[in-house]
Amino acid sequence: MAVLAIDAGTTGVTCLVIDDALRTRGRAYAEFTQHYPRPGWVEHDAEEILATSLHVARAAAKDADVPLRSLAALGITNQRETAVLWDRASGQPVHRAIVWQDRRTAAACHAMTADWEDTVRRRTGLLLDPYFSASKLQWMLDNVPGLRDRARQGGLAFGTVDAWLLWRLTGGRVHATDVTNASRTLLWDIHAGAWDAELLEAFGIPEAVLPDVRPSAHDHGPTDASVFGAEVPVAGLVGDQQGALFGQRCFEAGQAKNTYGTGCFLLQHTGGEAVASRNGLVTTRAASTDGGARFALEGSIFVAGAAVQWVRDGLGLIKAAPEIDGLASQVEDSEGVVLVPAFTGLGAPYWDPHARGALLGITRGTDRRHIARATLDAIAFQSADLVTAMQEDSGTRIEELRVDGGATRSAPLMQIQADVLQRPVVRPAEVDTTAYGSAMLAGLATGVWGMGDFREPGGEKVFRPRIKAEAAEARMRTWHHAVEAVRAYRP
Repeated sequence: MAVLAIDAGTTGVTCLVIDDALRTRGRAYAEFTQHYPRPGWVEHDAEEILATSLHVARAAAKDADVPLRSLAALGITNQRETAVLWDRASGQPVHRAIVWQDRRTAAACHAMTADWEDTVRRRTGLLLDPYFSASKLQWMLDNVPGLRDRARQGGLAFGTVDAWLLWRLTGGRVHATDVTNASRTLLWDIHAGAWDAELLEAFGIPEAVLPDVRPSAHDHGPTDASVFGAEVPVAGLVGDQQGALFGQRCFEAGQAKNTYGTGCFLLQHTGGEAVASRNGLVTTRAASTDGGARFALEGSIFVAGAAVQWVRDGLGLIKAAPEIDGLASQVEDSEGVVLVPAFTGLGAPYWDPHARGALLGITRGTDRRHIARATLDAIAFQSADLVTAMQEDSGTRIEELRVDGGATRSAPLMQIQADVLQRPVVRPAEVDTTAYGSAMLAGLATGVWGMGDFREPGGEKVFRPRIKAEAAEARMRTWHHAVEAVRAYRP
């Protein structure tokens, strides 16, 4: 008996096959195309995400030597906030998906701030920022001729990537999302557990386009038999970061994890209490296994692993992402070089959509080794800012940082993180915990496992600080000076 997890991330899709003993039996990954039609705009082809997901699912099943038709359940986890809009009759997208990183609606969000910021914060737990889904959907309805009328008439369906995949995998029979993804739209009241009529009107969103909202562990119905050769229950939907929180066994208030992927996302479970942030974090729903509401505090960094991709694809300094470790390890530090990777603005705790990236402190002696080291430093520095903000909001010191995501395979990065935080960083044996968490939820909903089966897996690697606190503080001061410089710059 096995469960398949599809993790449709920002730059690619990972699939895992998990057996009934909670062991990873098979794994596969493939990237898909990133589209940048204008500066600050980021789009995906939703059809390509679907095709890549199916290709990778078949590859993972082959790696596990498990027939897809024999699967007990399917879990889906996804890049959140990315907006997909499609035609209900044909099932075809009516525009490219607008990605969470996209900043085209910054001015529109700013124009709403005075009238709506407090209401948005109070009801959704979020900030009025283009990061979230509502203004992206609004932009499509306003800028593609005919879409608004079709939406009002019920001819279009909106969803984040989980809802899009669910619709297509079930042959258009199910239009649904889960509480974690709904809580990232700016349209869903996280306290009432319902779409908010006033916010829908404010953004000009017809309710007819919206999906049903269900628990994260829930049997949504079977895939169409043509997809995997048999009907397979789709029983887990969860936003990637809440999936990682669940996969890290953070089930109780106070437990926290940081995921290093395209971006970085620090979440701390707050149980049944929705804790309001005073330090640039957001309040969001955690994964639900029943009808009860669970919450988390979250800090989001827009560019983490994506900075390494930029060093690879934009600068051409490396041919493959893992090469950055070897380069960065050739120097003891960056010699004053600082990368602020605000390629799509700055996320928490700054929330500056107008900031742009910069490489500072360059001298004649700077070479690609220092840039590589500065890139890893930037990921760690941004995460340290999140830890500080979260501790201040929650009033709880994070004694150790649980980490996951593809970038945690970088031992130099994890060591830098432990150094600047001055506390242990704990990496699990299975770092793809976003996918793993969605598999756990799917298996839970279909009776493959019970909560008592989710023991701590063991096999983790612990990174401990190797520098003194004074040195760590000096590095963070330099980072903060660089951030101030970037925020002061306006082209």
